[in-house]
Amino acid sequence: MPYIKTFSIGQPKKMVYGNEKEMISAIGKEKVKEAFLTKEGFKGDGVADLRFHGGPDRAVSIYPYEHYAYWKKEFHAKLADSTFGENITAGNMLEKDVHIGDIFQLGDAIIQVTQGRVPCSTISKRTNLPGLMKRMVETGYTGYLCRVLEEGMVRDDSTLQLIEKHPQAISVLYGNEVYFHRPKDVEGLRLLLSLPELADEWKEMLQKRIDKLVGVK
Repeated sequence: MPYIKTFSIGQPKKMVYGNEKEMISAIGKEKVKEAFLTKEGFKGDGVADLRFHGGPDRAVSIYPYEHYAYWKKEFHAKLADSTFGENITAGNMLEKDVHIGDIFQLGDAIIQVTQGRVPCSTISKRTNLPGLMKRMVETGYTGYLCRVLEEGMVRDDSTLQLIEKHPQAISVLYGNEVYFHRPKDVEGLRLLLSLPELADEWKEMLQKRIDKLVGVK
């Protein structure tokens, strides 16, 4: 049974990293008791770079709780709550078990998985672990993003429950494998594109890959 381990939101703010370098990022989210989830995301939540974050297809970010133990062991490092800037740190929701298009009840809201998350360098900067982002890509342990089908209040003790498994059952982990490691796999690209629920940005990017591979001008 899926469950919420940590529920966090936050606005962009200054982050100091490395040798006293500074950047503006919303990765440093903080735990909250409740927040209203809209089609654009949680009230009180925000993103710093709209090119790569936010929007209706990326309204909710989820990261599997089990990966924390994996990374702590591999990097011998302590990781703060919501290290990866996710809204929901969830148990029993691994990428291999969650499918693009799956629909979940999240408190009073209903969400749908749209894509795997594409990790950015901010994760490595925040954790001071230069190899972490690369390893997230290599393993596919990226977490994933969701759109909001029905708005509603979410609390830190809300129920998180699968209400509709997508009939094609194409896992987030498979999507990550094709996206990151099999860029010339036309069959795999087309399989992902067969999902109407896939995020629009991924659809456009995958179609461009296919067009290039098959020689469409």
